[in-house]
Amino acid sequence: MGVKIKAVAKALPEYSRTTEEVMPLLENWLVGQDDRFIRKVKKIFEGAMVDKRYSIMEPIEVFTNTSFEQRNDIYVREVIKLGKKVLDEALKKADWKPETLDYIITVSCTGIMIPSLDAYLINSLKLRQDIVRLPVTEMGCAAGISGMIYAKNFLQANPGKRAAVIAVESPTATFQLDDYSMPNIVSAAIFGDGAACVLLSSHENDEGPKILAEEMYHFYDAIHMMGFKLVNSGLQMVLDVEVPETIASHFPDIIHPFLEKHNLKIEDIDHLIFHPGGKKIVQTVEDLFSGLGKNINDTKEVLRLYGNMSSATVLYVLERVMDNKPKKGEKGLLLSFGPGFSAQRILIEF
Repeated sequence: MGVKIKAVAKALPEYSRTTEEVMPLLENWLVGQDDRFIRKVKKIFEGAMVDKRYSIMEPIEVFTNTSFEQRNDIYVREVIKLGKKVLDEALKKADWKPETLDYIITVSCTGIMIPSLDAYLINSLKLRQDIVRLPVTEMGCAAGISGMIYAKNFLQANPGKRAAVIAVESPTATFQLDDYSMPNIVSAAIFGDGAACVLLSSHENDEGPKILAEEMYHFYDAIHMMGFKLVNSGLQMVLDVEVPETIASHFPDIIHPFLEKHNLKIEDIDHLIFHPGGKKIVQTVEDLFSGLGKNINDTKEVLRLYGNMSSATVLYVLERVMDNKPKKGEKGLLLSFGPGFSAQRILIEF
């Protein structure tokens, strides 16, 4: 029977700006800085491969000196709204009733809320009172696939069940107004806000791409490379400049042994469903696979249209691929990277 992906949906916050529209706000923020530094920052934004970013806050609010408490209050309020919206949309796509869900996993790393989002969704959608819930809060960009892995394992052990993985992120809520470091600037240039939901099932009557395998891969001695530091003004981005090169050096170990366990090679993969971590990571992945006749066009397009929305982003790529209705028997490889440092992989068959 196995575990299948029934539906994927997305939801976006109400505010958005193109890169061109962001530039005047950026210029105001950079007043007083060295001219050479200002030119460098503008070049980073213009060359980030991101045409548009969405935000839970008015863009002017992002560049306003608010407290951690004020920003986190906005995060909580908007995450609840987006979470409900995206779960509603996914359930409509699947033609499922809310009360048929057996397992709910919520994913976010860009704010702090207790109770977690899943508790609010149980109340607002009147999910079953015996639903199993799991909030995932500290796995960063890898958490969307991590949530799918947890759901798959639960469903595999419990035939005839259904699960929802809801990822809601607001990286703009973590922007540090008084931090002119490269990690803060680069993250502001590549990140945006968004939500996604993927529904999975081990019910015999539910159709969709089948999950063939899943694995996590953990890098040794790379804890320092990515994450957040909790400071008085909020969550401060930690982003090492060596991330793309580190990923590239591990790529053979991440990809090939995983596929070989299932008698496959990268040439057998029809759809590369990769998390668009940023321009350099996208270019690194593209360089590694272009010689094999593979493309990551959907990954690049998601980055261009929305930016990196942390854990939700790879699910946007998955939605695009599924909406294009791949041929029966085609295979896809989902891959994302996150703090730890780690890589998460899922092999699917359409």
